[in-house]
Amino acid sequence: MIDIDQFNAVDMRVGRVVAVEDFPEARVPAWKLTIDFGPEVGVKRSSAQITHYSAEELLDTLVVAVVNFPPRRIGPFSSEVLVLGALDARNGVVLLRPDRAAEPGSRIA
Repeated sequence: MIDIDQFNAVDMRVGRVVAVEDFPEARVPAWKLTIDFGPEVGVKRSSAQITHYSAEELLDTLVVAVVNFPPRRIGPFSSEVLVLGALDARNGVVLLRPDRAAEPGSRIA
């Protein structure tokens, strides 16, 4: 169990995927994502193991990510944010995203 203060310390924001690149160096198949979180957070990069989504499906979509974890080195790449998804045994990671338009940078509460 965690308390509400611990939960509130996790800064989750809406971001818009603005670029999707192959990541052939990753041990587990992944994409390199560039995500715009609006003026307060800015543009960040993430390695995401969501390869059952095509690059075309990901480009310009909204995602939810944790933006206040320290960067994590994934091979030659620095992953700055953690894109969130549901772990589904049949479909892999299913992205968490707003069901309606939301401004990049909007906080998840």
